[in-house]
Amino acid sequence: MGGCLHSSQDHTIHTEGEPGPPAAPAFTSTPKKMPKSISISKQLASIKALKKGSDLEKAIATVALIFKNSSDPDGKLGKSTAKNLLQTQYRNFTEGEEAKPKYQDILSDLDEHTENKLDFEDFMILLLSITVMSDLLQNIWSAKITK
Repeated sequence: MGGCLHSSQDHTIHTEGEPGPPAAPAFTSTPKKMPKSISISKQLASIKALKKGSDLEKAIATVALIFKNSSDPDGKLGKSTAKNLLQTQYRNFTEGEEAKPKYQDILSDLDEHTENKLDFEDFMILLLSITVMSDLLQNIWSAKITK
């Protein structure tokens, strides 16, 4: 999907008590699995670099943790799992979009994915593609912000 090239750079997550650089967190495709019974907020709290992280950093880390908790041991999502995540975790962006040709194109690309599985990069491209074409994004852009 999307034709992006993958980076071969190794990234790791440093949790509480582990030595590591104070840089922003990065994720690897084969980190230790956190038990699925632990809430995402507790998993986020366990990542030392996010203790003072921005809202954007925490949002991306949340996506990464949801992906990791849903992926197979190889760090990939099956198409049916990806579609289920869209319906359960991203429904405000997907609801009512089914009739749009662009949405159908995005899902068609997912169905035609050669491996039948998505890595994290492909999943992020899927989310961003749906976000950009969604009515909810238009509502967000037009919302009046009051202080």
